[in-house]
Amino acid sequence: MRSFKLPRTAALAALVAAVPFAGAYAASAGFYTPRTAGLIDQAQSVDQGITAARQMDKIKPDEARDLHRQAARISRVAQREAAAGHGSIPASRYQQLVAQLDDVSQSLRNATGSSPLIGDGADGGYYPNG
Repeated sequence: MRSFKLPRTAALAALVAAVPFAGAYAASAGFYTPRTAGLIDQAQSVDQGITAARQMDKIKPDEARDLHRQAARISRVAQREAAAGHGSIPASRYQQLVAQLDDVSQSLRNATGSSPLIGDGADGGYYPNG
């Protein structure tokens, strides 16, 4: 009888250790549509850019905090909308979130003085100044 306790305990320990990883993989492996995943990834990239700009003293702490807050809100809203929509975001809401994220990114570029762009994006984009 003793010989069955060790394999059973080892199997239970392996199962308990593997379940959280399997769940995390399953959640990230295909919950979001590619468009939604791209939006969330873009928000994270903008957030990383804000962190990098702050570390290089290109922007002030309060400015970085405000930009972080805006990028995080966009990411949270995108994740919440995607959860409600089984991984996708309605097209009109997606366009609003992309425009908001573009505004945050533009604010970061303006604050750091890097690649000043002109235009309002109404025709599909911003253009280099010069």
